[in-house]
Amino acid sequence: MPRCRYESFDPLFGADRADALIALCERFGRYGMYGQAPVEEELGRGLAQRHDAAMNFVRTGGRFARRESTATLAARTNYFRETYAYDKPVVPGIEDLMWHEGFIEAARRLYDRPVVRPAIVYANLLVPGQELTIHTDVPEFRGANRMRDPEWLCVVMHHSGLFERWRMPIATAVSWFGSCEGGEFAFYPDGADGNPLALPAKHNTAILLDTDSVFHGVDRVADTRAEFPPLRPGMQLVFDGGDAWHVESEGAVVARYRWSELRFSVSWKAHCFADEAERRAVDEHSDDLSRAQIVDTLVADLRARGRLGATRTDGTELALLMIDEYIRFPAAAPDAARAGD
Repeated sequence: MPRCRYESFDPLFGADRADALIALCERFGRYGMYGQAPVEEELGRGLAQRHDAAMNFVRTGGRFARRESTATLAARTNYFRETYAYDKPVVPGIEDLMWHEGFIEAARRLYDRPVVRPAIVYANLLVPGQELTIHTDVPEFRGANRMRDPEWLCVVMHHSGLFERWRMPIATAVSWFGSCEGGEFAFYPDGADGNPLALPAKHNTAILLDTDSVFHGVDRVADTRAEFPPLRPGMQLVFDGGDAWHVESEGAVVARYRWSELRFSVSWKAHCFADEAERRAVDEHSDDLSRAQIVDTLVADLRARGRLGATRTDGTELALLMIDEYIRFPAAAPDAARAGD
């Protein structure tokens, strides 16, 4: 497949504006752990929202195939996230990044679509020893998105290639601030079968690409501790002032960190439209998919591929079949392949 388009920014801002993003992170002060409730509806009941990425991580041990217990692997991906903007800024000081003209122009070039509408800005914080499993982000379609449908289903829809007419192209820019060791941004510009590139999480830099299509993840943030702390959903990362942060659970301190140990990134996402007519079609829901249409299309394709018989499989069994058939992850590299290990 052709190499994906992407654009890098180095530097992203002047020094003062970059420092202001770190100050914003400190002012926000408290970050919840990013967690996902299991699917409750019949299709995929009991699966994690990103069952595809989670199971691939457990099966492979991550990009470098490290072998650890499932509980430890889960803790390593229980990172911290909060939203800075959703359609409009929700915290003062994020305006320069939300309306960054360089991002908007690069998004236009990414898809050759002139109408770009910034949608969301959020912060991710990883503590030492954490990483982000290789995955593609959750796409959106007219009539289908993460707010109304299981996330794994939206990912399956895109990887199947059956719903491109309804897809809403999203440009994503990931920017980094601070000075952690490790935590490289790994991505696969030549597809899942190609070689990955790994960018350092360098202060005041960014990359913009189609993360709904390009597999990517975060390599492990450097850690000198003998044991990884027992992180679990519900914990919070809290700024103490100065150079100090801590993770707490129900008021009790679980771990303490210095600023220089944390990986701080800010992600920007924007919808990209061919013209105002397309934007109106999205806003007015004049050409939306229905859930029945989505499932029927996938089932018909599975039958055509010989993966599904005449008797319909439903529920979680059908969900697992869809994930297995359509999502093909990059192969993990041996742990020894990591330089310096």
